[in-house]
Amino acid sequence: MSEDDRADIYGKAKINRDRLKNGLARNGSPKSIGSRTQGSYAMRTMIQHDRGDYDVDDGVYFSRDSLKNDKEEDKSPEDARKMVSDALQDKRFADQPEARNNCVRVYYKKEGYHVDVPVYREIRTKSPFTGEETKSYEIAAGDKWRSSDPLANTKWFKDENKNKSSDSTSNGNDGQFIRIVRLAKGFARSRYGWSDKIASGFAISKLVADNFAQSQERDDSVLRQTLRSISLVLALNSAVRHPVLNENIAESGDETTKFLKEKIDENLKHLDVLDKLDCSHEDAMKAWDKFFNTDWFSKQPDPSKKSQAEKASGPAVIKQGESRYA
Repeated sequence: MSEDDRADIYGKAKINRDRLKNGLARNGSPKSIGSRTQGSYAMRTMIQHDRGDYDVDDGVYFSRDSLKNDKEEDKSPEDARKMVSDALQDKRFADQPEARNNCVRVYYKKEGYHVDVPVYREIRTKSPFTGEETKSYEIAAGDKWRSSDPLANTKWFKDENKNKSSDSTSNGNDGQFIRIVRLAKGFARSRYGWSDKIASGFAISKLVADNFAQSQERDDSVLRQTLRSISLVLALNSAVRHPVLNENIAESGDETTKFLKEKIDENLKHLDVLDKLDCSHEDAMKAWDKFFNTDWFSKQPDPSKKSQAEKASGPAVIKQGESRYA
């Protein structure tokens, strides 16, 4: 996803924050204590494909004490999501925001994306021994308040990128690790009918982190080896451990991680031609097209032919920051 597209969808999220703030006040509902972008947007691994349907998660946070019903009992997750959905209603929307199982969804169908607003409550606990206050978070998921800390998830991911990517920047944006996660997620979203059957983006991110095969200048070989390692691990156990919570993202026997392994195994075979000594540029590009279910690679020029043409025409001047084979 380009920086312009990232800026556009983030702008929509910010507008929704103002809409939510005003809607909560209009309805006499509790004030939120803040909103934060999270998930693939914050991790910079959002996947944009030609059929649209991508999203940004912009969580809204409330104090637990503010989410009470008339009997001073904890508000149910369903009621919390409905409260947020009601606050986001706006006659300018063609399709009104909808309270779903784990979030409130705001639709931008013309643009091909949506903003998801998960609802969280902050719980503050004081130690009876030291008096020290700690914070924890729960998400309104289904019919239960469930432990969740998306900000800790983002910190974990950025730390992984910094530690695993020799080319990452000081602020943690970009790096080979992030690129490999994007490619793995792109593969997982490359076919119609896979989305509801295959592992979640977060599960894929964790699997890549656990099986990352670093090679400084070769994203292609890193992707292949990382996916091979993921397949071997999932053959032993289809469970995926959560990086910051004491729980699993996917349990043993999970059908979505089994499906991921199945599709990795099926499609890595297309890349076997890359290991042949007589593999041509055309052969390689066709193989990657098959793997990602695209025609993008076959449209790319052969860099060796470009190099030969440059030699024939004399030395070329390459500006700083440019690649001879870009």
